[in-house]
Amino acid sequence: MTRLEKQPISTDQAPKALGPYSAGIRLGSLVFTAGQLGIIPATGDLAPGGIEAETRQALDNIRAILLAAGTSMSQVVKTTVFLRDMSDFTRMNTIYADYFMPPFPARSTIQVAALPKGGAVEIEAIAVIPE
Repeated sequence: MTRLEKQPISTDQAPKALGPYSAGIRLGSLVFTAGQLGIIPATGDLAPGGIEAETRQALDNIRAILLAAGTSMSQVVKTTVFLRDMSDFTRMNTIYADYFMPPFPARSTIQVAALPKGGAVEIEAIAVIPE
């Protein structure tokens, strides 16, 4: 049996980790992204404009990590969305729908008490690297 090695994934096109974690991990043909806030990589600030802008930036950050790992948004099989306020669900979902095509990834959406940097949304993804 071959042991799979974890490979860290990073890119300057996505924010640097805010703590002791990797932006992404490749394990075999899978990529797991860390939760991505709507942080603009160049400034470290949240994207201005509320839930829509933060959702767009979080998904752009995920896209950058996936590209650095050799895959794409079309290969995402599962996402988890963390919302500070579930009343933002419809506005987040409208932006989210622009990033995925059928068959859509499986998804869980959870309301949380707070997010780092006062963010409105954080999204993580699991994707397959095509062979």
